[in-house]
Amino acid sequence: MERSKEMVVSKKGILFLCTGNSCRSQMAEGFAKKMLSKDLKIFSAGVEPKRIHPIAVKVMQEVGIDISQQRSKNISEVPIDKIDLVVTLCGDAAESCPVFPGKVKKIHWAIEDPAKVQGSEEEITKVFRKIRDNIQTYIISYLLVK
Repeated sequence: MERSKEMVVSKKGILFLCTGNSCRSQMAEGFAKKMLSKDLKIFSAGVEPKRIHPIAVKVMQEVGIDISQQRSKNISEVPIDKIDLVVTLCGDAAESCPVFPGKVKKIHWAIEDPAKVQGSEEEITKVFRKIRDNIQTYIISYLLVK
């Protein structure tokens, strides 16, 4: 897993961006809303949004975070003036990430897409849990101001 080398501090808001806005960015939004400053605006979006994956909702509920009321959004729905940090969670989003005005910092976390995993429901759920835990570790390591 590729990681940013520095802790990044946002003063306005954070956008978690991936292709479908169905799993990784939704889980990151859920963790960030729970763990980071309530003064920050937290958003997630996709360049090609799809519905939130039900297993993402399930594994987040296992750690006490309800993302069932979140919805997938297109990048065009995010108020760009409210963010100063964009975190891309997949290569597609990093490559097609739009140019943001002003001093918006971009970082990339290369995280596998659990929605592409094949196997039994139990095997797929196990991968979703692993991805969930990785995202939580990234947020603690790079976004949580100590």
